[in-house]
Amino acid sequence: MRRARREGIAAMIRKAGFLLLVGAIAVGTGTLAAQTLSSGLRGPTPLNDEGPAAPMTPTRNTSEREVRNYPEQPPVIPHSIDGYQIDLRSNKCLSCHARARTAESQAPMISITHFMDRDGQFLASVSPRRYFCTECHVPQNASKPPISNDFVDIDTMLSRAAPGSGR
Repeated sequence: MRRARREGIAAMIRKAGFLLLVGAIAVGTGTLAAQTLSSGLRGPTPLNDEGPAAPMTPTRNTSEREVRNYPEQPPVIPHSIDGYQIDLRSNKCLSCHARARTAESQAPMISITHFMDRDGQFLASVSPRRYFCTECHVPQNASKPPISNDFVDIDTMLSRAAPGSGR
């Protein structure tokens, strides 16, 4: 009889513990679901919701060359390229930036590296692997960054170096 009573009490304790655990999980889940994390990219939209699309910002359209932030950075496109066709049969960028067109367009000529194949051999025309300009070169728009950025270019870093540090 004692054994049956102990087993009954143990079963009640297990049930109570299980119910408490289920209750704690339910409360915790409700609290997490109600939480919204705010970030510069998502705003106040909860993680499990898709927020509204950001408004399109106008493309910067200037003739000024942008300063590069690091060595070997591809130059950015300082003008709008809306409506430019760049596919296997046509590349609108080359109508101004090809060697033969730069004198009349006053646009910078594409780099000599764009005429090299993967083995470093120079070709008579633009290499097929360098033909799709917007894989590396991108237009700029007039928007402020959604999150702060503390990027410092190499020249600034070198000028901050302590004198005599042997850079």
